[in-house]
Formats: sequence, C-alpha cells, structure tokens
Amino acid sequence: MRILTDLHGRGHTYLRISVTERCNLRCRYCMPEEGVPLSPKDAILSFEEIERLAQIFVRNGITKIRVTGGEPLVRKDIELLMARLGSIAGLRHLAMTTNGLLLDRKLDALISAGLSSINISLDTLREDRFREITRRPGLNRVLAAIDKTLATPLAPVKVNCVVVRSVNDDEVLDFVELTKSLPIEMRFIEYMPFSGNGWDHSAFVSFAEMRQQIELVYGPLERRSDGPNDTSKTFGVPDFRGSLGFITSMSEHFCDSCNRLRITADGNLKVCLFGSSEVSLRDLMRRGATDSDIEECIDAAVKRKAPRHAGMDMLAMSEDRPMILIGG
Repeated sequence: MRILTDLHGRGHTYLRISVTERCNLRCRYCMPEEGVPLSPKDAILSFEEIERLAQIFVRNGITKIRVTGGEPLVRKDIELLMARLGSIAGLRHLAMTTNGLLLDRKLDALISAGLSSINISLDTLREDRFREITRRPGLNRVLAAIDKTLATPLAPVKVNCVVVRSVNDDEVLDFVELTKSLPIEMRFIEYMPFSGNGWDHSAFVSFAEMRQQIELVYGPLERRSDGPNDTSKTFGVPDFRGSLGFITSMSEHFCDSCNRLRITADGNLKVCLFGSSEVSLRDLMRRGATDSDIEECIDAAVKRKAPRHAGMDMLAMSEDRPMILIGG
C-alpha cells in the first residue's frame, strides 16, 4: 500500500478530521474569551466530502482516523458520519476526542457505528474551577460520561488534561489517584501557545516538573511501552490499575516520529499542528477535482512538511489559527 511520506522519511498513517468549529465549552487555553468568527455553514465540509477525503487518505496509507472539533458531538447526526467512516475498507481504528458533555446519550450509537477508542478532555475535578476554565457548568456530566464509558468495550479510557500553572497544576496528584483503581490513562498535556489563548510562558509546566511532583509522593514511576509513533510518554504508579501519559510537545518534541495529518472543519489540510501553511481540499473538490488530483495535492503538501516545529517561544510570537479552529 502507498503511504504518504515526507522528505524526512516519515510515513503518515494517522489522520485527524475536525467536523465542526463549534463547541459547547469555552476553554481558556483553546478559545479566545471573545469567541471566534465561525465559518459560514456552507464553508464547512459536508458528510459526503468528509467521507470522500477519508477514503482517499485510507487508500494512501491512513489506518487511523480521529474525529475532533470544536466539539464533534455538537455536529448534527454525527453518529451517521461515524458509521460511514467506520465502514471504510482498510481503516483499522476510528477514534474521537470529546469534552464529554453530550456523550452519555450518544455513546451506544457511536460504539455501534464502529468507534474504537475515545479521549475525554477534563482539566479539573472541581466544579467551581470547571466553570472558571470552561466558562460553562457541566463537571458532573463529564464525570458521569467517563464512568459510563469505562463500562463499555472502549475501556481503558484516555482522559486529557492540559496542565497550566496557577490554574490546575495543584490537581495533578488528584488526577493520578484516579488511576489507582480505574482503567484510565491519565494524559497530562503541556500548555501550548496558540492565537488568542492567553499564552504566558510563566504558566508553562513541563513534563519534568510534573513527573517530579508525582514521584515525590508516589515514588519512581514505572516506564510503560509506547508505540513507535505515540505522542504520549507512558508511565504508571506501581500496582495502580491505570497509567499516566505525558504529551511533551514543548519540552521534548516528538517531531521525528510524527505520523499525523489534520483536516480542519472548513476543509484545509494541515501537515503540522503548529504550521501556518494550509491547503484547501474543500476548494479542490468543489472545483471538480478528481481523486487523483486530490492525491497529488496531498502528496505535495506532505513533502513540504518541515522536519520539526518551531520552539515554544517562537510559536508564541507566530500567528496561527486558534486551537478551536484547528481541531486538535
């Protein structure tokens, strides 16, 4: 099978597709306080366009697709799209990242559609702080969604937490404790600079600092195995049922093994989360491009992928989309 390979020898097997720019939360590290100007409805990819692109990418070596947003569960009839993606021949893994607010009533349908795994975002275990971070209520709904998911074949469940100093860094140990008896991979994500997210270097908490904080209480962490393209460094507290993952995008980048591509909700291909270069696959399709035309465009974009993203301080000075419009 042909695999999209850049000029640095990296083959790409993982595609993240954002299906909406909309979200029912307003997380401070993701969205500017004033919100973002949303694309017109007809600028967003249709289900048919998403399915067509997914098929093209799978024919070119993509084996895993993750559906993101915005919040993907606010997209009307998302279960139908998941079923269409889940039926693509050659796709081995269909995943989703969600904030969990709407998951309870959609979970069974998503599993029936072919969902393989799910990541649930949760940055605090305190209701007042949840409201402060997300500018919305809903902590109990997210916790209930995690509990329900743990009782399904989707377990173990990955819980994503962006750690920000003086915001939630004092809860790291509380999150670690969740892994004592539950099949949870608690994933601590380093705070990353994006347009409009109030980036401040003093709020950055590194992987090394988080690990030190945990080991002062629990002792040395066990190193767990990772796949060759995993973004997360996986550890565990000895005898704890779950595990801990650290996504070290800023302090210890993993660009050398990056196998990810992204499609934004308005149909732009991004070959790097932190790169400003984008190519509109939507416009190509709507101008009547053939699948071969689109494949050539994708291949050319992948070959322009840089060997690594810029450093943290340089990224902080660069202009890019807000995270909400990229799709994770």
